[in-house]
Amino acid sequence: MTQLQELLEARLSDYRERNVRRIKLGLTDMDGVIRGKYVSLEKFASLLTKGGGFCDCILGWDVNDQLYDQGSFTGWHSGFPDAAFRLLTDTERWLEDEACPYFIAEFVGEGDSDHPLCPRTRLRLLLDRLAKHGLFLRSGFEYEFFVFDETPHSVREKHYQNLTPLTPGNFGYSVLRTGVESDRFNGLLDYMEGLDCPIEGLHCETGAGVWEAALAVAPDLLAADRASLFKTFCKIFFQRQACMATFMAKWSMAFPGQSGHFHCSLVDEAGSNLFRDAASPAGMSELQRQAVAGLQHYLPELLVLLAPTINSYTRLVRGAWAPTAATWALDNRTAALRIIQGDTAQRIECRVAGADANPYLAAAAVVAAMLGGIEAGLEPGPAIVGNAYDLQDELPAQAQFPSDLRAATARFADSALALEMFGAPFTEHFAMTRLWECREYERSVNGWQLERYFEII
Repeated sequence: MTQLQELLEARLSDYRERNVRRIKLGLTDMDGVIRGKYVSLEKFASLLTKGGGFCDCILGWDVNDQLYDQGSFTGWHSGFPDAAFRLLTDTERWLEDEACPYFIAEFVGEGDSDHPLCPRTRLRLLLDRLAKHGLFLRSGFEYEFFVFDETPHSVREKHYQNLTPLTPGNFGYSVLRTGVESDRFNGLLDYMEGLDCPIEGLHCETGAGVWEAALAVAPDLLAADRASLFKTFCKIFFQRQACMATFMAKWSMAFPGQSGHFHCSLVDEAGSNLFRDAASPAGMSELQRQAVAGLQHYLPELLVLLAPTINSYTRLVRGAWAPTAATWALDNRTAALRIIQGDTAQRIECRVAGADANPYLAAAAVVAAMLGGIEAGLEPGPAIVGNAYDLQDELPAQAQFPSDLRAATARFADSALALEMFGAPFTEHFAMTRLWECREYERSVNGWQLERYFEII
């Protein structure tokens, strides 16, 4: 009996003893939305031994299940065939409320090769490239999200207007709010711990009904896997209580945007922090300076991976707790890159990504930019001291972030680093999907247009 057969028999035996009748699996699409299904134990056995197929429309439609009208990889011209996928057995989680295990799956290319469009695969290959330098990623995501006393039906009945937040007013770090809502706060902490998505910090942020969760630091792909699961299962947790959580970059211009900050460091095989050099200014090693330089140089052209929606750019405005240029500084929250010092905690906080970003692609953008700086031996420009918004106009044009999705997509499509790090198929396909998003927006009539032009113009 092969090792795979032994693993399969052990799993099936365990499931049968626990009266498990099915498993659940999920694959992540271009927007970071998890698409999946239940399958029987018999089908589970087949998936482990033979692999499976999932309609590749998952890679050929938008968040509203509307099929892209362009693109060469999949479409009406190809007939939307099945794309092969594999179950990743080491990602198993137990869904207590559904009495079944959950597995992350990954798309597979022809001949069991790496799939050119799979977001998780793009990150995995970049981590493999890091490993060839003897470098390994340790990272963690921080998410801000608003919680509403609404349901998926009620928000549609209200046309997403005049929504009722779970709690009123601005009350950041409120002990009062967390005390009153302790069942939900502790419930979310316990729920995520049961899914192997531990939260190391959870509090009220500034804004009506806004929470912030700092996910535990993890190695390699695990941090992005956890972030992906957190966003979906956080929504499940609240919707089961007739509430809703949103990870839009900005749901209202009356409140700050919602970030998906990414903390990262590079370690050696033994786990020692390679960003720390106590003898250097601010404790920054040469490796950390090169990583910062790569981020400073390349983030503007990879921005669309961190800010992938029309809505993303309502968050990236001056003075709104979100960066608008590729700046860096020591422990300064006005900069895009905040350097945090410490013997074992020396790291970079990339404050660019919104909560709406695909976690795999947000992490991949940061890793790709750091690799660009490390492999070229780049040196960062001077650190910002003071308010980065006031000083960013002194920076060259290439350091300024694009101000809308179309401009960010154009920079990405023209990026030599994107082509090198992500490959032409992914770069071209992702750019196509973002231009589709722009066209969908441009052909809509929204509330702002009606209010501004209906009577007066």
